[in-house]
Amino acid sequence: MTETDAKARYDELQKLIEYHSNLYYNDDNPQLDDFEYDALWREYKQLEADFPQLVTASSMTQHVGGKASEKFAKITHAVKMESLQDAFSIEEIRDFDARVRGDGLAPQYVVEAKIDGLSVSLEYENGVFVRGSTRGDGVVGEDVTENLATIKDIPKRLKDAPAFLEVRGEVYMPREKFLQLVAEQELNDKQPFKNPRNAAAGSLRQKDAAITKSRGLSIFVFNMQQLNGAEITSHKQSLDYLAQLGFKVSPRYTLFDDIESVIAEINTIGEMRGAFAFDIDGAVVKVNNFTQREQLGSTNKFPRWAIAFKYPPEEKETVLRSIEVSVGRTGVLTPTAVFDSILLAGTSVSRATLHNEAIINSLDVHIGDTIVVRKAGDIIPEVVKVTKRGDDTVPFKMPELCPSCGAPVSHIDEEAAIRCINPECPAQTLRNIIHFASRGAMDIDGMGEAVSAQLVDKDFVKNAADIYDLTREQLLSLDKFKEKSADNLLSAIEESKKNNLDKLLFALGIRNIGAKGAALLAEHFGRMQSIIEADAESINNIDGFGGIMADSVIDFFDKAGTLDLVRRLADAGVNMEYIGEKKTDKLLGKTLVVTGTLPTLSRTDAEALIVKNGGKAASSVSKKTSYVLAGEAAGSKLTKAQALGVPVLDEAAFMEMIK
Repeated sequence: MTETDAKARYDELQKLIEYHSNLYYNDDNPQLDDFEYDALWREYKQLEADFPQLVTASSMTQHVGGKASEKFAKITHAVKMESLQDAFSIEEIRDFDARVRGDGLAPQYVVEAKIDGLSVSLEYENGVFVRGSTRGDGVVGEDVTENLATIKDIPKRLKDAPAFLEVRGEVYMPREKFLQLVAEQELNDKQPFKNPRNAAAGSLRQKDAAITKSRGLSIFVFNMQQLNGAEITSHKQSLDYLAQLGFKVSPRYTLFDDIESVIAEINTIGEMRGAFAFDIDGAVVKVNNFTQREQLGSTNKFPRWAIAFKYPPEEKETVLRSIEVSVGRTGVLTPTAVFDSILLAGTSVSRATLHNEAIINSLDVHIGDTIVVRKAGDIIPEVVKVTKRGDDTVPFKMPELCPSCGAPVSHIDEEAAIRCINPECPAQTLRNIIHFASRGAMDIDGMGEAVSAQLVDKDFVKNAADIYDLTREQLLSLDKFKEKSADNLLSAIEESKKNNLDKLLFALGIRNIGAKGAALLAEHFGRMQSIIEADAESINNIDGFGGIMADSVIDFFDKAGTLDLVRRLADAGVNMEYIGEKKTDKLLGKTLVVTGTLPTLSRTDAEALIVKNGGKAASSVSKKTSYVLAGEAAGSKLTKAQALGVPVLDEAAFMEMIK
């Protein structure tokens, strides 16, 4: 390759890596899997090795991929949060050892499983958690103190703590929680997260800490960044010390004297990948002694005393036997590949989603093809490609009629998905009923997926209104139902009639209308009948609404059967009015910012009280801020308020103010 060709390819790779790095680090929505992304990096680094003159200060190897989001206050890290150099072969691990020993050192190494999550810093003053931040670009990160404070595994107070401590950890989503979240997203026809890493990052970087709390995130602490008040000389000693303080540290860390033992441990961790309750994407090798680390130093981006071995995705061939099509709550038809069972990442796999017709066409997959399957993020099976086509394979086409009800299906608004447009479709009925009774909607305790399925299977419930006609005798005919469980469910159904109008609107499953949109709609119009009679323009004028949302509301109430459903719900006694609490003027003209963890109020509840009392709940502190309502781990917002001379309230003072 000539230098001119190398420069052209180098610039092309730079643009590709910057684009995909932004999707990965900042949008939490990667288009490439880790192996494909890493392949771009390997080619990029190889060009730098072959043509060193290509490297400039703006080269991707000279800085970390992420950046601080504008949604959060920025934090400059006192100790740079470096990324790790990646290795993709065992020979690269031996080369790493040779470089370390080439500096005249006789190292010991600690090997740890590399958790696939979002890297964060936690700071403690006299044992109290005061600030937490994301890595960002390694120098500047995001202040996510309030969100981190919702994670149970992060200690808020340390016993026998040093004067100051900063640690680094990896926030992750356990596999069980990830699968639950994906199932919930698919049930509601939302775009599911691609893997646990992006689910963890997307959940942590929420403006509403209550959403972060609901996602069941966890953390492993794997490094000590700063310490004042204790003497620690090695990495293993630091992990032992952090565990003693109460941190959940790296789940497997072992000390070795030679590189061959390190390699054996890397292979052992690789074989254990499927047994972990969380996702890993490699193993990390670190020089144990801190003095030796200082001697080795760092490049602009990587420490020279550590390296990460990245495991390749496990892929296996199998034969595609059929493609099944299921119908989602909003009528979306989803194809699923059914193939000969294979073992992937420690589990038996025989099915994988094909997402939609466009994916099937791009793969050019036929029934009877030999296909390659892998687990995306070691969790969700996916079909990668076709490797062999026999003489008797059969092309697959998405059905023109709904496989559940036989009604015509069609593309709507040029979207990739195909939908059944029959509102009485049985497959949609079950998912609609599950959604209607769910916690965020009508919150009918005891009416989960299994019970809902029985009610639909027995033809007791064909739409939401039928729920309110259920009898004790019908419930007693359900599997595992006794008198008490039947009475409890009937009580929960009766109690749900009192829900506010916004809960009912969300429960009805209007396309493109989530819980927030339902609340805006209910508060603006006040009554169900006013919403039914509203035109698109008046709905579109709601602050926070858009044209697509307004059209969705109009389309929903124009559907055959919707008005009858609403009438039956009203006849059953379901509340049809928005019960808004009267506002006071106690905080009229005042702007308040809530920060930290309050003793009894969530951030959402505190902000609701501010609005209820005539004030404005803002997200950032400025000279115009009237008060800052601060709890534990208040972080940079409290610091900024003190610098600007903004009055600071605790929860007790705030409650007294609005009493």
